[in-house]
Amino acid sequence: MAEPLRVPAPSDSDPLAWLTELDGVPSGLQAARDGIDAMLRDRGLRKTSPDQTGESLLRGAHASAVLEGSASTLEEIREGAGDEIALAALRVNTGALALVPVINASPLQAFARLHALAGKGDIDEDALGRPVSPAGADRLSSLADTLVATTVPALMVGALVHAELATVAPFASHNGLVARAAERLVLVARGVDPASVVVPEAGHLALRATYESNLRGYRDGGRNGLHSWLLYAGEAITKGVEASPLRD
Repeated sequence: MAEPLRVPAPSDSDPLAWLTELDGVPSGLQAARDGIDAMLRDRGLRKTSPDQTGESLLRGAHASAVLEGSASTLEEIREGAGDEIALAALRVNTGALALVPVINASPLQAFARLHALAGKGDIDEDALGRPVSPAGADRLSSLADTLVATTVPALMVGALVHAELATVAPFASHNGLVARAAERLVLVARGVDPASVVVPEAGHLALRATYESNLRGYRDGGRNGLHSWLLYAGEAITKGVEASPLRD
């Protein structure tokens, strides 16, 4: 398995700074960020409501669950009547925002808590939040160190967190749900979407075939796969903006 985050760099440099020089990546992610900012500016002086945040989390849980194999509809999830995957997605999304103070300072703790939320009642308690292998633990530790050290744009950070968690699959279950919730969490914690009204999970669902192929590319394709994933990430976030309840 490729290890795209393990790039030699001087000890005083940002470990992800080299990614900002990849062709098309900064402009693509900036365009997606501009779309978020424009949507939030369009609100004018009107305050984003907790109901809109809740609706975004619900839509995201549905999209993430479908990507994980759920057959539940949005209305079924809204009524708390979805299948096990849908209910797990709802738990992890609704609990994620409590981890905003944690993700920047202690990413490992945040990842473990997301998995505990997703896996609660579905897997043995002693497996909740614990990597299933030394290799998985090592990749999680490397990812956490990188997050603490980097100051590259938040959309890039969120995309990398998502791809690492989804492809490394460090936990016993629900890695896709954790990965997508972690991306949302990064966008909130790093100030891109403080009210969590963008629905990045819905963006990935709208581009499902491309999403899945780019995750495979990230896992198996070295730097080319990483480059393609970051180019894709801007498109997905733009679709996630379109799915926001602020667009209703």
